[in-house]
Parts: sequence; C-alpha cells; structure tokens
Amino acid sequence: MNKDHNDLLKKIMNHIDIIDYWYSDRIRKHWFSSTPDLDIEIRNRYEKIWESASNGKLDEWQSTPEGCLALIIILDQFPLNMFRGDAKSFQTEYKAIEVAKTAINKDFAEKLNKDKLSFLFMPLMHSENIEDQDFAVSLFEKYSLVDNLDFAQHHRSIVKQYGRFPHRNKILGRTNTNAENEYLMSKNSFKG
Repeated sequence: MNKDHNDLLKKIMNHIDIIDYWYSDRIRKHWFSSTPDLDIEIRNRYEKIWESASNGKLDEWQSTPEGCLALIIILDQFPLNMFRGDAKSFQTEYKAIEVAKTAINKDFAEKLNKDKLSFLFMPLMHSENIEDQDFAVSLFEKYSLVDNLDFAQHHRSIVKQYGRFPHRNKILGRTNTNAENEYLMSKNSFKG
C-alpha cells in the first residue's frame, strides 16, 4: 500500500470512527454473536485499515486511551469477523496484546468506562499465554467487570489445562491431543 493511500485512509477514518461504529446499537448486539453479513460488512469496510494497523502505520493512536481501544478493536475484534474460520483471524493478536499492555502501563484504564475497559483487556483473554490469562482475570476483577469475569476465568482455565485453545487447533493446523479431542467433543467445549 502506498503512502498516499495510507494518508487517505487516515483522513477518511480515525479512532473515533472505529469506536463509534463498534459501540453503535446496531453492532453492539452482535459483539458475541455475529452474522455472515456483518462479517462481510466489517471486512469490506475495515480490511484496509486493519492492514495499516497491522503494519504499524496507526501506532500513533496509542497516545490516547480511545486510540488504544480503537487499535485493539481493529487488531483483536475485527479479524475474528473478517477472517472467521481462517488462521488469519489470529494474525494480529500479539500486536493487540502489546497495545493493551501499553494502555495499561500508561494508566489509560482509569480513563475508560466499563464497556470500553472490557474490550481494552480482551486481547489478554484471547492470549494463549497463561501469564496474560492471569493478568486478564486480575484486571476484570480489579475493575469489577463482572459481566466478563466468568468468561475471563473460563478462558484462563482452558489455557491452564491445555496450554492453548483447542478450538483453534484445526484452523491453525495444529494436531489435537487425546485430551483436547475429548474436550472438543464434550458439551462444555468452547467453540470461540
């Protein structure tokens, strides 16, 4: 992507646009239950900005709490929609984790409401690193984010038990262990 195109993207869309879209009444009701049409809409609308963010071209957004949140939505949430069922959906997860940690280190969590905090911390809950999982649970507890605390604890228990999320194995070309196969066939398995 050339510099002129990146400059055009930045003029067309800023971090406020991302937050306004994600927190709109229409999108909010699909946060954890998307539709194929919404996945396509997000891909058509945001894939280019995701590419810019993944290449570090929007890193200056990390100077504000809302900018960090917008980057996390772009890097952590949008790929799950845009590339559902594909390994690419996890491609920018690590960068989202870095942005979340940057925001926390800058005390930006103190400047966001609970709805926004949940998504600020979400990359840590999506991590397959147990230290990130422990950190996520501690943050959801610290900020009394009770609506998400059970999910954070559940994610952590999966990573603690298996060292990863078994439901990602097929997408990422990983071989299941026998224990993971049993878990994935159980009624308690997390599908992602």
